[in-house]
Amino acid sequence: MLAVWNDPDFVRHVGDRGIRTLDQARGALASGILAMYRDHGYGPYRVATKEGDEPIGICGLFLRDYLEDPDIGFAVLPAFWRKGYAFEAALAVLDEAKTMGLDRVAAIVSPENVSSIGLIEKLGLSLGERMRPP
Repeated sequence: MLAVWNDPDFVRHVGDRGIRTLDQARGALASGILAMYRDHGYGPYRVATKEGDEPIGICGLFLRDYLEDPDIGFAVLPAFWRKGYAFEAALAVLDEAKTMGLDRVAAIVSPENVSSIGLIEKLGLSLGERMRPP
């Protein structure tokens, strides 16, 4: 996660979390991702290669204070872009959302993030309202 949070594209399109050390990453995991599972029953999953189980990113559901529905989020390290990892992971997350009884899943994307917009469209999600997160 430390590498994902500090990837320049993640910082540009998602935001700088200010997490620079392993200790900070452990704290963010405990107070963020693990807390989501405890409080809501879902959160992001670790994305890894099938061969070697190398961690390459995250994909999962997030519950934002300013959204009515959970949103799907994904981030894969640049060395693994355009290889189908994010698409495969996102399909699995959407299937899991259905089994959890979640009727709607949102997707938030920066208008400049053309690759993520393409993935969201490939997943069959439709464009909704434009908004600026608080």
